[in-house]
Amino acid sequence: MKVGASVVVARRGGTSATFDELNKYFTISGMPVASSQYWNNVFGRAQGDAAGDAEGLYNMRVLARNMSFLIKSIALGKEKYGMPETEEHAWTHFVREDLL
Repeated sequence: MKVGASVVVARRGGTSATFDELNKYFTISGMPVASSQYWNNVFGRAQGDAAGDAEGLYNMRVLARNMSFLIKSIALGKEKYGMPETEEHAWTHFVREDLL
């Protein structure tokens, strides 16, 4: 139940696909994912360029506030309700021996 948040920085394109891939890692790891108002990306080509992306920086501030809230909310939930139950993973095999 560790909170995850991906942040992607690029010159121009590819941020949405990369953002999607990073978030998939969090979800298969059982991690709640913090979100912002938009995809967590900032644009810039050279060192320091991202500091000029006002919308990207806004999204990072919103992400920080949302992530902080989510972490605190999960801590309160653990205190009051405990952790979610776990069970042994059930693996699905798509090759059935009875069909071979």
